[in-house]
Amino acid sequence: MNLPPKQTEIACSKSDLTVAELARLNAENSVLRDENEALKRRVAWFEKQLFGEKSEKRPVDNPHQPSLLGEVQPITEPEGEQVSITYQRGKAPKQRPDDCINDSGLRFNDQVPIKVISLSTPELEGPDADQFEVIGTKSTFRLAQRPSSYVVLQYDRPIIKRKGAKQPLPSQVPFNVLDRSFADVSLLVGLLVDKFLYHLPLYRQHQRMGHSGITMSRTTLTTLTQRPIELLRPIVEAQLANILRSKVLAMDETPIKAGKATKGKLKQSWFWPLYGDQDEVVFTFSSSRGRQHIENILKHQFNGTLISDGYSAYASYAAKNEGVIQAQCWVHSRRQFIEAEQEEPAAVSQALDYIALLYQVEEEIRAQKLSGEKKQLYRLEHSKPQVDAFYEWCEQQLLRNDLTPKSPLLRAVHYVLKRKTALRVFLEDPDVPLDTNHLERTLRPIPMGRKAWLFCWTELGAEHVGIIQSLISTCKLHDIDPYTYLTDVLLRVNEHPASRVLELTPRVWKEQFADQPLRSDLSREMKPQ
Repeated sequence: MNLPPKQTEIACSKSDLTVAELARLNAENSVLRDENEALKRRVAWFEKQLFGEKSEKRPVDNPHQPSLLGEVQPITEPEGEQVSITYQRGKAPKQRPDDCINDSGLRFNDQVPIKVISLSTPELEGPDADQFEVIGTKSTFRLAQRPSSYVVLQYDRPIIKRKGAKQPLPSQVPFNVLDRSFADVSLLVGLLVDKFLYHLPLYRQHQRMGHSGITMSRTTLTTLTQRPIELLRPIVEAQLANILRSKVLAMDETPIKAGKATKGKLKQSWFWPLYGDQDEVVFTFSSSRGRQHIENILKHQFNGTLISDGYSAYASYAAKNEGVIQAQCWVHSRRQFIEAEQEEPAAVSQALDYIALLYQVEEEIRAQKLSGEKKQLYRLEHSKPQVDAFYEWCEQQLLRNDLTPKSPLLRAVHYVLKRKTALRVFLEDPDVPLDTNHLERTLRPIPMGRKAWLFCWTELGAEHVGIIQSLISTCKLHDIDPYTYLTDVLLRVNEHPASRVLELTPRVWKEQFADQPLRSDLSREMKPQ
């Protein structure tokens, strides 16, 4: 049936309108679908941060990589024999380590004071006491705790004068770390350790003092933490200078609120920790996350391999400095693929298996205690084929037609391809680690502190946090008791030559002074009145 010309024109216009409308709706639907997927990924990420498992360890099953334990032969039972299985009711005796004091499992060293309590025996006090004799002693240990306590040290100084003179002679003032201060070194170190090692804010320490009968303002406590930290600043500067002489340097950044921005708001600032090849760390502070801080810290001082995450500021700095080689962290690359696991579980599993094999090779290197050239050759023989296969797999993912430009998997592939050269540096240098996990473990006190003392009221306060955390974290890396170290250094720093300040850094201090550290007068045995 043929339509009139006018009706045909109307039908065509409706058809064109329908096609245009469908195209518009399809385009709008595509945009909304992409936004919906992006929002789903964000919600999944937040749920994982709140409720998910934080560990990134995954089992590795590689038929081409033999186990370190060799082939495990299945256990077969001989024919004709019957195996009887018996069960024993009750719990088996718990195996205790060799350093246990007794069956209670309490372990302690010689630094822990012991208060001996002698129990009476009725048989030795009764009318038939002469019928019994003591043949030994059986000790039971229990761990006890005193409430937080403070001690006032009273120094009694005799006032003397020469016979026949009218004026007495000046009496000797006992030495103190801070001039004209009532705080003993034990109090100063206790404030620092409680706040920066155990993350106990000053206002809680102030409450504890009040409950113990000590009246003091919170402003005074703040001053008593600032003044000793300033005495420690030259030590951290010397430690930073030594770190910058490292051949391999790890660097990262972590946020901190510091300094007043506007009414009711604080500035977003950053700590930039640096980890040297002698297990030393320094937390430098900056009010920005720009490349300028990297320039200020490293320029004209560091020449070597800088290992970091994928932040572009590090790559930009290394590209403009001939003496710096940038290596990047494989853990951060792995996290890019983990974010795409929900959409592409099969492909992500392949990528994670390739990366996991690199860590299996590192475990074998540690088991065989390889270093230097042997370590490099082992990596070239076992890790390089895995890296080559991984990047070949990445190139194959680019040929897939089902991946959209905003696909998380495609984004992860572009991430590692862009950083291919930096991710392969560890194959040529045996001193370069596979990741920056050692640095991330060391900077944990900063996010832990953010949950306790929340922020730094001033930028100077943030610098002080970086100074004291640099020393405490380095002490932990070298198995040094921070309380013993800080007590000795604060008592020693005023008389120690400035030209030998490096001796007071934890690494060198352990060799020079750890055997006979200086201690507070409080450590002396108190005699009864």
